[in-house]
Amino acid sequence: MDISVVVPLFNEDESLPELTAWIDAVMTENNFSYEVILVDDGSTDQSWEVIESLRLQNPAIKGIKFRRNYGKSAALNVGFEAAQGDVVITMDADLQDSPDEIPELYRRIKEEKLDLISGWKKKRYDPITKTVPTKLFNAATRKMSGIELNDFNCGLKAYRSDVIKTIEVYGEMHRYIPVIAKWAGFNKIAEQVVEHRARKYGTTKFGFSRFINGFLDLLSIFFVGKFGKRPMHFFGSLGVLSFFLGIVMSLYTLFEKQYLIWKGLPYRDVTQQPLFYLSLVAIVVGSQMFLAGFIAELLSRNAPERNQYLIEKRV
Repeated sequence: MDISVVVPLFNEDESLPELTAWIDAVMTENNFSYEVILVDDGSTDQSWEVIESLRLQNPAIKGIKFRRNYGKSAALNVGFEAAQGDVVITMDADLQDSPDEIPELYRRIKEEKLDLISGWKKKRYDPITKTVPTKLFNAATRKMSGIELNDFNCGLKAYRSDVIKTIEVYGEMHRYIPVIAKWAGFNKIAEQVVEHRARKYGTTKFGFSRFINGFLDLLSIFFVGKFGKRPMHFFGSLGVLSFFLGIVMSLYTLFEKQYLIWKGLPYRDVTQQPLFYLSLVAIVVGSQMFLAGFIAELLSRNAPERNQYLIEKRV
């Protein structure tokens, strides 16, 4: 099969008939063998009934329904597991992504041997309350990940099948699929300017809480990707540094008192100096960080996946 189109959705019953008809027209025109996997993330409208009706009309349409709303990441992860195409395209169900982009995305994945192409909605039709946080989010992600993409959260992406069968998407991690793919060893990541259409049906699911949760997830990905198999390098380093600074500050307060006594100058007791208590806090925090790293290292060494590595080829 050439292409799998994975579409996560929540309360999008109005747009589904138009979207699937548009995808079918594009696939037929380009002679692609394809499937459309519609993942209903616990919709409360008639989305599932529409999916069942569309399935009867077109066998290439497949549906997966969650019992409740788990989020876009869960929907994508389940869709990835079900996808059988050589190239997997993800897009939103609200008609803001254009299926006309699919042929070019497919061509580039195949001809340029890319792992992942992320869409870039260069011209957007979103309110400023969404575009400004998105720009900040993209800038922070570029800085922390080293991936030069302008729009990490664009729903329209293309993947080589190996990528989506290797990575795991959970929580709110769908925003960081390029970062997850890079940490998994898929470095051939590119960008493509895509059309962004004004919303035709329904209302946006964007909220400010998603921006905060997304930033926290970015920190999680960064930590797990870099220190997941060696947590002691992170916690232990911070612990040793904090403990060392605490010792230095406490010795400074002691030697300062002795020096003032030797010179016959006025002095304060060590326990009357704020620096002494800061040094104690630093020593305690350092000890706790070191112990946290030690415990995390024990857990990591006893985890069943401790020696699981991504092997690309064997000969």
